[in-house]
Amino acid sequence: MSENKTDASQLVGTATAGQIADWKRKHGDIFKAEVGDSVCYLKKPDRKTMSYVATLGNNPVRANEALLQNCWLGGDESIKTDDDKFFGVSAKLNEIVEIREAEISKL
Repeated sequence: MSENKTDASQLVGTATAGQIADWKRKHGDIFKAEVGDSVCYLKKPDRKTMSYVATLGNNPVRANEALLQNCWLGGDESIKTDDDKFFGVSAKLNEIVEIREAEISKL
């Protein structure tokens, strides 16, 4: 996030409150990623997406591209094409993958 921003509505790609509410109803948790003067909105990845991303594990850039593309809901498209913006968001993509702690007990 840029520290000199004063108004979130100045970000390129800002969604309306109604659009965000629609996404939340359809997808559950929604994430907002800001980089420079741009913003995008992402949903949590599903198992199919994570399975595909895992096949690209030996190519982390391609894996991040796939994760971003498959979780993308809206925002400034330049985040997908501008290397600086892409790498900025890529560094935070792991935060949308929530892994719950499990316990296993022998019975």
